[in-house]
Amino acid sequence: MLNTCKTALKSHLSKAQKHLFTTYRSQNSVLINRKSFVPMSTDNSMKIIKIGTHNGAFHCDESLACFMIKKLPSFENGTIIRSREMNELNSCDIVVDVGGIYDPDSKRFDHHQKTFDKTLSDIFPGKNPKIGNVKLSSAGLIYAHYGHEILARILDWNKDEQRTDIVFDMVYENFVKEIDAIDNGINMYQGEPIYHIHTNLSQRVANLKPRWNEEETPEILYERFLKAVELAGQEFVECVNYYGHSWFPARQIVMEAFDKRFENDPSGRIILFNVALPWIQHLFQIESENNVEGQIAFAIFPDHDSWRIRAVPVSESSFELRNPLKAEWRGLSSAEICRLSNINDCVFVHSTGFIGGNKTIDGALQMARESLQHKKIKNHDD
Repeated sequence: MLNTCKTALKSHLSKAQKHLFTTYRSQNSVLINRKSFVPMSTDNSMKIIKIGTHNGAFHCDESLACFMIKKLPSFENGTIIRSREMNELNSCDIVVDVGGIYDPDSKRFDHHQKTFDKTLSDIFPGKNPKIGNVKLSSAGLIYAHYGHEILARILDWNKDEQRTDIVFDMVYENFVKEIDAIDNGINMYQGEPIYHIHTNLSQRVANLKPRWNEEETPEILYERFLKAVELAGQEFVECVNYYGHSWFPARQIVMEAFDKRFENDPSGRIILFNVALPWIQHLFQIESENNVEGQIAFAIFPDHDSWRIRAVPVSESSFELRNPLKAEWRGLSSAEICRLSNINDCVFVHSTGFIGGNKTIDGALQMARESLQHKKIKNHDD
């Protein structure tokens, strides 16, 4: 008797769940979370926070936008609704990538309408225009309006700190901007490339969509979309943590080394680090901020049991150097370099002059100073 009751109850619940699903699913939309179908609540005390985006094929921009929105305290428990039905979208607390409206006050963030041409520079006119020179996608819009708060939450910082704003720029330039450009069909450059990149995040999100010869239902698309949200979000968080917990602390060390540059040589053209770290990008930014672009010629830093002397390039991506190490030393044995330079403990000098080594910090400084003097004499003679 008990088993019969259990079976009847299970059947009844199954039919009820099916009825609820049928009631709240239409041809164009489905309301669902990761684990179960979620009906609209008729109990006003149980408000469902709804994040709206379009149904059908998904893309990287709204996947990342939805992830970022759920990082905000007021939306972290929100349910994502995928629909193009305006009555459903109008019931959402925030809508991205659909609806034809850009209105931050009402939390509508579409970028497809013909009148939309906003870039990050339009929203932050005081920022470097090179950073914000690409039309925003839904990812860029959410990042522009909520990015400082999202970064602060991930990094456990204050959203109004200067470091948050510095990291904001770097994450946009090195992560979000690419997604904006790809979604808006903006090429990286003019002309035909030698090869194409098929492993960027936008492409990997696209690879999650069902293939043409696979089954495709609203439920399958929603499940795949959640995977896209997770993929985009995981890489976004990794990027934020890198710039917040690795890149930014390195910037502080580079800034301190820059401020002490005249202690290494009267020219102020040699900086010294007591730890190996990523420094080139920081150096170019710091030089620009202090209106001394092109001043630093060499950076010295430890490498295992010796010290490296690295010539600074003319730009971040250039192989051309501001001031290479002396040509006479390049490609020679350590003994030959010591003999010609009259500097002890030399290890090597690369054949291009972009880097060299010495066993001691004093020897590394001597090699840098001698190369500076050589450059000055050569320029003077020219």
